Amino acid sequence: MAAEPSPQRTYRAACPGCGAPVEFRSAQSTHAVCAYCQSTVARTGETLSRVGKMAELFDDHSPLQLQASGVWRGKGFTLVGRLQYRYAEGTWTEWHAALEDGTNAFLSEDNGAYVFSTALQIGRELPQPERFRVGTTTAIKGKSYSVASNNQVALLSAQGELPHLPVQGQWFAMVELRSQDGAGGSHAAGEVLSIDYGCQPATVSSGQSVLLEELKLTGLRDESVKNENARQFNCPNCGAQLTPLLASSKTLSCAACHSIIDLSQGIGAELRHAVQDEPVTPLIPLGSQGALQGVLWQVVGFQHRMGVDPGDPDEQFGWEEYLLYNAKRGFIFLVDSTEGWSVVQPCTGAPVLSANQQSASYRGASYQLKESYNAETSYVAGEFYWQVSRGQKTWNRDFASGKNLLSMEQSAQEVTWSSGSQIDSDLVARTFKLEAKKDLLKRSDVGPFSAAKSISVGAMVVLVLLLLLVLILLSRCASCDPATQNCASSSGVRTSGGSYGGYSSGGGHK
Repeated sequence: MAAEPSPQRTYRAACPGCGAPVEFRSAQSTHAVCAYCQSTVARTGETLSRVGKMAELFDDHSPLQLQASGVWRGKGFTLVGRLQYRYAEGTWTEWHAALEDGTNAFLSEDNGAYVFSTALQIGRELPQPERFRVGTTTAIKGKSYSVASNNQVALLSAQGELPHLPVQGQWFAMVELRSQDGAGGSHAAGEVLSIDYGCQPATVSSGQSVLLEELKLTGLRDESVKNENARQFNCPNCGAQLTPLLASSKTLSCAACHSIIDLSQGIGAELRHAVQDEPVTPLIPLGSQGALQGVLWQVVGFQHRMGVDPGDPDEQFGWEEYLLYNAKRGFIFLVDSTEGWSVVQPCTGAPVLSANQQSASYRGASYQLKESYNAETSYVAGEFYWQVSRGQKTWNRDFASGKNLLSMEQSAQEVTWSSGSQIDSDLVARTFKLEAKKDLLKRSDVGPFSAAKSISVGAMVVLVLLLLLVLILLSRCASCDPATQNCASSSGVRTSGGSYGGYSSGGGHK
């Protein structure tokens, strides 16, 4: 029988700031934050020196906490440190995991999604961050990756012991690459490669998406703590009292005046808001709960979006997206377009586009390009884990394979892929107890997506007659005097389309 790994030697010394004990469980930890006075402590051999003071942690209501332990790929680990970062669209947390074999790992936590990463030795100097252009591909150690994001990030706060510590508040580049293959968790596939330019030289880590239950964690934070810290504040526009449902929300809408409120700087900071006219009422009320795919979800956010064909700006179409939340699974999207309802979630891995970009492959399946269009958010309600605003724009591509869907959304800073499948509107009605709205929820259920729907001979005759009528009307309009304004132009509204992915390029870190 193999011998049990010997426990690592724990080093403990007095904090140079207050004298309280500071403990190092990992031999590779170079920094620690004193739990008593928040001093930032650097370790050089057996000597500790105070190099500054760390800001207080923001309360992210995570189920994780220091000293929680689990198992990853047969190795035990303990969470001994935490780094809290911010970037333009939100925040995320990196937990320092000390493995029982003496090596380090990180458990990245971003709004209910988790990636477990270990260091990757490249063996050569890395390019400067500006060389990684979002949406392009690159090779690392002979393996192809897609550049998913290139963001400027900054350290907000830290806790416990850490193998490295960026300068607090100083911005630096963080680049993320995705591969299609990889030993992902049961719910997603793909490898996440992170390049951290907060160190010199830059460091690289390789990770895979995981579920918390897969890590067999013990010592988690008591969930009741979440209920003791409910945040309340008054709407900066109308004064109505608001209570965010989720501690991680970056955007919240006011139910009274429909203003979009920016929470990204915290409740204590000055609250910015944007007034929204012409409110849109969701068919599924915010707060509704229902089980999809064996998991109980709650509707926490809603947005209406518009798509525009770049080749014909007058051709527009709209669709709606519901943001669903589960405490252990994070977020998914329920998308409502005229072609049907679909359930989608962000991909960890990066699908591979064909050379002509007319198809994409993901997890062994091939998807054909259905539409390319510019998308814009026109109305939001509820809460969002990224900083969403009216007028946000992305470049979208939708792919389909039967009832399965694949969507790409691209902004200047990141590319987000989402995958999912179409579901019947009757299931939506049953799930959210909306049988009385069954007719309103009805869509073109549920056949494979196709650019041309099969139609009967009778319907074809009707279409031909309608086409002739349109041609007659157009011929009349061609001879009108525009000054009389007697001829109204077509609105260009299209009855097909709609993003499968949602996500609005928001909060895509890992």
